[in-house]
Amino acid sequence: MNGYFLTDQGQVRQHNEDAGGLYHNANNQILAVVADGMGGHRAGDVASEMTASNLHTKWQQAGRMATPEQAEGWLTQAIHEVNEDILNYASHHEDCIGMGTTVVAAICTEQFVTVAHIGDSRCYLYNSYGFKQITQDHSLVNELVRSGQISKEEAEHHPRKNVLLKALGTESGITVERKSLMFEYGDMLLLCSDGLTNKVTDEELTVMASYQGKLHEFSHEMIRLANQRGGEDNITLAVVEYDSPDAKEGEA
Repeated sequence: MNGYFLTDQGQVRQHNEDAGGLYHNANNQILAVVADGMGGHRAGDVASEMTASNLHTKWQQAGRMATPEQAEGWLTQAIHEVNEDILNYASHHEDCIGMGTTVVAAICTEQFVTVAHIGDSRCYLYNSYGFKQITQDHSLVNELVRSGQISKEEAEHHPRKNVLLKALGTESGITVERKSLMFEYGDMLLLCSDGLTNKVTDEELTVMASYQGKLHEFSHEMIRLANQRGGEDNITLAVVEYDSPDAKEGEA
């Protein structure tokens, strides 16, 4: 498998509150992570970095993920533990009270991918059936769309577009949403923060399929496009391509 991770401060923010990476375990299975931090005096970057680094450490100690059920269980437990770590850290650091982060994480194996998320950072899958979003935003606006109160077009410019209904580190009793899908030769996975999806449409993201073997070019082009359109937020993406079991690119 081949992967690439890229994050950018954007054109407006004074610092980058996004974090993440591509991490390999001893069996060369990949864990991809994107976290978009928020809250407090520079506390967002603390929450997102804690999430990425703690998941990285746990993944290095993980054994081979043989089944989707095993991967879903591992991700759920790991994210719950990270959530408690963030809550505990905030309770001992006054300037971090109220911090939180989104997280989207994917375990990529030669048979399946397992995705878990909290918040509005997204995961997309490209396969023989096309390109589609496989996570649902945990946001107020998305709930309004799902309930039929507003249209998708109205959601794009809604004044409360950035209001989250769930985030990591904001409460103890979190619910991790997860799912597993087949992962086959030629398939591609994209994880990203809303700094990308607020500026680049799903239709534009489908060009990922034409960048097979050149994920670094796709990543830089998408960040360039988001920045060209304002770049008001940090922009982060992680891409994984099932091109061969052994190839590595952009390992973080």
